[in-house]
Amino acid sequence: MASNKHLSRKKRLIKANKQSSPVPLWVVGKTRGKVRRHPKMRNWRRTKLNL
Repeated sequence: MASNKHLSRKKRLIKANKQSSPVPLWVVGKTRGKVRRHPKMRNWRRTKLNL
């Protein structure tokens, strides 16, 4: 991917990066480990974004 990106693509990449963060530890503690991960977790090698 080019280092110079359009602003719209850059914003979508930033949003996808934020969504891919793990569940906070206080949520794991509050639910006693029942909630450990969420379905929007994405690995850069396994799942591509189709942008």
